[in-house]
Order: sequence, then C-alpha cells, then structure tokens
Amino acid sequence: MRIAFYAPLKSPDHPVPSGDRLMARQLIQALRLGGHQVDLASDLRSHCGNSENYAQYQEVTTIAAAEVARIAAQWRSDPPNLWFCYHPYYKSPDLIGPTLTQAFDIPYTTAESSYSCRRNLGLWAETQAEVLRGLKRAAVNICLTDRDQNGILAAAPTAQVAKLPPFIDPTPFAPAAGKGGLRFITVAMMRAGDKFESYRLLSDALRLLPVALDWRLTVIGDGAMQTETHALFAGLQPRIDWAGLCDRDTVAVLLQQAGLYLWPGYGEAYGLAYLEAQAAGLPVVAQDIAGVPEVVAHGVTGFLTPKDNATAFAAAILQLATDPVLRDRMAQAARHRVLNLHSLQSAATRLSEILSMVQR
Repeated sequence: MRIAFYAPLKSPDHPVPSGDRLMARQLIQALRLGGHQVDLASDLRSHCGNSENYAQYQEVTTIAAAEVARIAAQWRSDPPNLWFCYHPYYKSPDLIGPTLTQAFDIPYTTAESSYSCRRNLGLWAETQAEVLRGLKRAAVNICLTDRDQNGILAAAPTAQVAKLPPFIDPTPFAPAAGKGGLRFITVAMMRAGDKFESYRLLSDALRLLPVALDWRLTVIGDGAMQTETHALFAGLQPRIDWAGLCDRDTVAVLLQQAGLYLWPGYGEAYGLAYLEAQAAGLPVVAQDIAGVPEVVAHGVTGFLTPKDNATAFAAAILQLATDPVLRDRMAQAARHRVLNLHSLQSAATRLSEILSMVQR
C-alpha cells in the first residue's frame, strides 16, 4: 500500500526528541517493514496547549486549509491508498486527513487516538469535535491501550477499533550478563507535571531504603525542571549519577550496566522507556497507574505498586535488589515478553493484518 502518514502533535522529522516522535518513527519503520510505501504527508503541528487561545487555533486552521489544497493538488492524478494519522487528540486534532480522504474516497485510519469528555473545555471542545469526526470516519482506529480503546467506544460506539501492543526495536538493547541489583536506572525528562511528580515519589521511596543498602541510581534526562528535580534528591546526591540527555546508543549502554529500572509513571500513556529497559533485561518497579500495565506485567516482569504509595514502592525496590533469583527470573521474562509481544517485527505483522482489512 501507498500510505500518507501524518502526526499532528509532532512530526517524525521534528528536531526535539520525545516519546511521540519516537513512536511516529517506529510506526513508519514497522509499516515499511511490512512492505508498505510510507510518505510524510505534512509536518503541520496543530498543537493547541491552551484551551482559551482561539487566535492560535484560527491560525492553525488557516494553515491546515492551505495544506489540504496543496496535498490535493499533488494527489489529483495519483492519490495514495490510505491516510494514517498518528496520535490525534484534543490538543492536536487532525485538521487535514478527514477532509482529504472524503474528497478522494480513500480509507482514513488513526493510531493512538484518544477521546475524553472531561476535555470538552473552551477551545478543546472544538478540537475534540474534530477528533470525534475522524474517529467516526476512520476505517479503523488502532489502539495501543485498553484505556484509549474504551474512551473511543464510549464517545463513538460504532467506531471501528483494533488493538496494537506498544512496541520498540529491541535490537540496541541486548542484555549484559552478570548485572547487580544495586545499580538502579531511570530515563525521563525533567519537566513540570507528571514527570516531576514521578521524580518526587522516586526520591521519597529511595529515602525509605535501608541505609546499609549500597545502591546507586543513574538518571538519564534533563529539561526545564532540572534544578528543581535535582533538589528533590538533596541528601541522596552522593548516590546519584546525573547522566543528562543521552542519545539512544548511550541509553542502551547505561541500561546494560544497570540491574533495576525505576520509574513511578504518573500520566504515562504506556512508556516506551519501560520496554527499552525490559529489552535490556531489567525488571521494572513502577506504579499501577495510567497505561503502565500495558507494558509491565506485575509479578512477571516487575512490580506495579499502588498509586502515591512511596512505602510500597520502596518495598518493591528492596525485594528485587536483595533477591537475585527473583531478579534474574523477572529479567529473563522481561526480555522474552518484549521480543514476543512488543517488538518491531511483531508490530509490522500486526499492522499489516489490520490494514489488510481496510484496503480497497
């Protein structure tokens, strides 16, 4: 199939790294691995982060209309077989694809779309209406989590949905032998909101570990809240190695040197970093929250603790740090689960299965 790919939140060619950009790139890679031709249709960013900024949204819709005209002119003699929109949601609706696919009578698909009535506030009520338009029009809405699938069906009961597990390319993350359980690691940006709250709970849990436990934590990431994040670990600083922002190869090396992956996971849609850690043979300690259970199997590849409970989080760390047999069993299970359920190859196969049902 010839596929027109579009990511309204962040283009796969955007210069700033993020989970959204990585997943967009991985989806393109998986589609191409499945034998499809994938072309980036537009790099327009429709992000509206403020529910009252109508002027910004008007500017975006004007640019989107021009993009529709530009793409339509390109397609006039030879349109693609399908439009593939990654991650339309209330802050970044697809203002291009539904109009074009209706005009050219080609299938419209979404991946990782979401809908929540709680977001129908001010401008976002209009942007969510656009999202809902796409959900209803789509030949299929590919869902990476049960939470997203349930939200779509609650808003549009007749919408077509299909499940695709979150995935990564596990190749760079081969595990190293002989890891110790006292070298911890986490990978996360330092910004306000859920990320900062996750760092807060992590620092609280680490303070509850026995003083005699000789652990160290490597932290990969930086951001606008770097100073404040470092301050959360005051008194623990001799045990913390701040690695800063690292490229993917360096992340892979540092994961190989660690024994446990720690990240509470407030607000995580699922968390590709959890999959990378498990591909490297690291058991995970996280919270049973948001989309984390989609990628971490409690009691199998790690522990998921109750929300907002630093004591339970610390107890899970201590159990894995001091039980090498359990740690090794979970490490092997983590690697096996990523290779079999969350790999690029498995995603390519599943995507081709889904798209074969909507191809005209």
